[in-house]
Amino acid sequence: MGRYDVPPESPLAFLDDDQVRAWYAFMKVHLRLRYEMNHQLQADADVSLADYDVLVALTSEEDGRMTVSDLATRIGAERSRVSHQVLRMARRTLVEVTPNVRDRRAKDVTLTAEGRALLARASPGHIAFVRSVFLDALSGAQTRQLASAFESIYDQLIAHGTLPRPADHP
Repeated sequence: MGRYDVPPESPLAFLDDDQVRAWYAFMKVHLRLRYEMNHQLQADADVSLADYDVLVALTSEEDGRMTVSDLATRIGAERSRVSHQVLRMARRTLVEVTPNVRDRRAKDVTLTAEGRALLARASPGHIAFVRSVFLDALSGAQTRQLASAFESIYDQLIAHGTLPRPADHP
C-alpha cells in the first residue's frame, strides 16, 4: 500500500505514488499561493491578483498596449473573462480600452499612468512576500531546477494546450 492510497474513482487513481505526490504538492502550492498572493496584494495595495497580473503583463510591451486577445494569451485566461476584467479596471482608470486601429472588432488595452503608479506601489511588497513564502524555501540549485522543470512543463502546455505561445516569449 502506498502513502497516497486513493479510492478507485479518484482521478489520482490513474497515477503512481510519485506522480500523486508531485501533483498533490503542486496543487497545494498553486492553490494556496494564489490565495495568499491575492490576500497580500489586497491588504497592502488594494489590488487583486487578477488585476496585478494584467498590469504586469502590460509592462511586457514597450508601449504598455496589447489587444484583449493577446493579453488573455499572455496571462493564460479566457478572452471573455479578461475583457470583463479590463473594463472594470478601466472604470478605475488603471487601463484604457480603445478600438484597435487595424481590426475594429478587437480592443486594445493600454496601461495608464495610474496603473503604472499602482504597480510601482504594489510590487515591492508583493516581491518581498513572494521571496518569503516561495523563493526563500529553495536553495540556489533548487531554484534553478524548479525553473527548468517549470519551463519544460510550460513547453508541454504550449504543445498540448489550446492557447498559443505569447508572441514575444520563446
